[in-house]
Formats: sequence, structure tokens, C-alpha cells
Amino acid sequence: MAAMIRPVKIKRKFTQHAPGSILYQCGNTIVLCTAMVEDQVPPWLKGGGQGWITAEYSMLPSSTSTRKGRDRGGKIDGRTTEIQRLIGRSLRAIVDLKKLGERTIAIDCDVLQADGGTRTASITGAFIALVDALHAEYGKKPRDEYPLVDSVAAISVGIVAGKVELDLDYVKDAAAEVDMNVVMTGSGKFVELQGTGEEATFDDEQLAQLISKAKQGIKQLTQIQRETLGKHWKFE
Repeated sequence: MAAMIRPVKIKRKFTQHAPGSILYQCGNTIVLCTAMVEDQVPPWLKGGGQGWITAEYSMLPSSTSTRKGRDRGGKIDGRTTEIQRLIGRSLRAIVDLKKLGERTIAIDCDVLQADGGTRTASITGAFIALVDALHAEYGKKPRDEYPLVDSVAAISVGIVAGKVELDLDYVKDAAAEVDMNVVMTGSGKFVELQGTGEEATFDDEQLAQLISKAKQGIKQLTQIQRETLGKHWKFE
């Protein structure tokens, strides 16, 4: 029997102004993911004929059981910076930036409620927001001009009390001897693996089990994305 992910709920067009706006819930983790298209690129890309995808991530003060202070004065902690870069890399991996032209897609992921897996939920939800934003710009253009080349989703896995677990909530994540985040395309290619032994080690067999479990989760998430997007799933 395949391992199951936590229940997922998705509400599209959650806000008015962003062409891609997704309220993504996985278990008790809730993230607002938006995508907006800007007709400019960073200075170092000007004149190069390609676009860019950038991401910002934040956790609202009340997203955790103890209030988290807001990032102010341009000060962003290392964890936030790392997650922002991960989200951006994950989405750029499945977009043809040349076909995007000299445009930037700005992704914002705001965690409203955290119960483990906020970075993986952000990536999975942000992909749906990205597709809606792209559809608004490119939906009526020929297929060969459409910049999306694949889907992307992310899931956490870990070893908890000696057992490989999928899609960890906060309690399991805090107790995990090994913690891993896996980002994969819908076609089954890896974008990123982040695996750490939390004062523990893991062997080849356990690594294979972790990856196998993650693939099961990604497959489920990809199907949910496909069903959510319906006719906008147009890159195959």
C-alpha cells in the first residue's frame, strides 16, 4: 500500500490582484502563494532576451505557537534566505526562461499557519500560482511559445523512531533522526535533495527508502496539481 500524504486543500484566485493566487493547505500547514508578472528583469539580465523567476518567503507572526517577529529593515535570517532561493530554483527548473522573454515572475509565499513542511508546501502551491500567472500571459499563444516545460512539487520525508515517514508534521519533524526535503518534476526528475542526519546517520538502504517514499508523495501531489489546474495543465 502506497504511503499517503497529509490531506491537501487548494483554493485558487484567493486574492484579487495577483493573476496567480493560491491558498494551499497541507495538513495544518497553510501557505498563501501568489505570482505576478513584471515587464522587467534584474539589471544583470537586461538585453539577454530571457526572463527570471524570483521568490520571497515569510512566516507571519502568528503562524507558530510562539509569535515570530517580522523581518524588518532588510534583515532576513539565513533560513528564510535559503528557502527563498530553493523556491526560485525549483520553479526556474521547469520554465524555459528564453520563451518567458524579458519578464520577471515574482513569487510570494506567506506562511499563515505552520505545522511542518512549509518550504515544500510553498513550492507545491507556488507552482499552481505560477501556472495561473503564465496562463494569463500566454494562454492564447501557440503551444510552442508557452514557457512551461514540466510541473514541480516537493515533499518531506524522514526517519522517525527508526521508521521512514512521509510528509512530516511538526511533531514528527522535531523527533526525526533523519530529515529530508525532495523536489521533483512531474516527469520524475530530481530538482533538489536536502537530507540531514539530526545527530544520527543513515545508510544506502535507508536513503533508497526515503527517496522511494518521496517519489510516492510527489506522484500524489502532481495528480492533485493536475486536477486543480484542469485545462491549464497544457505543457505535455
